Amino acid sequence: MGRILDALTEFFRADGWSFSQLEGRTTLIMTVNGAHGTYTLFAQAREEQEQVAVYSVYGVKASESKRAEAMEYITRANYGLFIGNFELDLSDGEVRYKTSLDVEGEPLTPGMIRLLVAANVATADRYLPGFMLVLYGNRSAADAIREIEG
Repeated sequence: MGRILDALTEFFRADGWSFSQLEGRTTLIMTVNGAHGTYTLFAQAREEQEQVAVYSVYGVKASESKRAEAMEYITRANYGLFIGNFELDLSDGEVRYKTSLDVEGEPLTPGMIRLLVAANVATADRYLPGFMLVLYGNRSAADAIREIEG
């Protein structure tokens, strides 16, 4: 393994998470339940770069006909976000939220991992209802963001 993957594994194990490691990769995968949905959570160690990233992947994808509106929604959401960002895969409509940290020369502590995961899941969960309004509620991205952000 490596020091970053070891720290991630130790954290999730100690915190009682059920997870597995993707075969041949330095990535842990698990499921997390939020107030608005269930997400696939990936915790990825980039050992050589000394970086860690956490992704929450939405269980729904933007259809091709809704991708432009989905792109506008996540762009509007990203504008005010301080920690992390949304990403949209234009080839298949997958949306995920990413938080990351560069730990070059520093220990990756359980507290750092906890904050990285908590910020990730809370933000992904906060913005999911607006994403669903764009995909299925015939709402514009601007209206959906106004509703989510108040």
